[in-house]
Amino acid sequence: MSMMGEHNFFLGLQIQRTSNGTMIHQQKYTKELLKRFGMDSAKPIATPFSPSTKLIIDDGSPSVEEKIYRGMIGSLLYLTASRPNIVFSVSLCSFSVYA
Repeated sequence: MSMMGEHNFFLGLQIQRTSNGTMIHQQKYTKELLKRFGMDSAKPIATPFSPSTKLIIDDGSPSVEEKIYRGMIGSLLYLTASRPNIVFSVSLCSFSVYA
């Protein structure tokens, strides 16, 4: 791998070397996800879900396209490789998809 030079991008992970060490992130992937699912203008929040949040069935809401929802969940599961703070939220949302 040293013959190829310094890696900045590997398996969807961005790698940055600084004086303090090496940082691995998925900023580009995250921005692409937000754009693909039409959420690039959404308001960011610090905590995606509170652990005490209970999801309930809302029978009055419009139906969600299952294929798109599964795509979102799968993409978010890949994103958890560098974002452990969203693992709980993604797994909570994915339970209804794969149950």
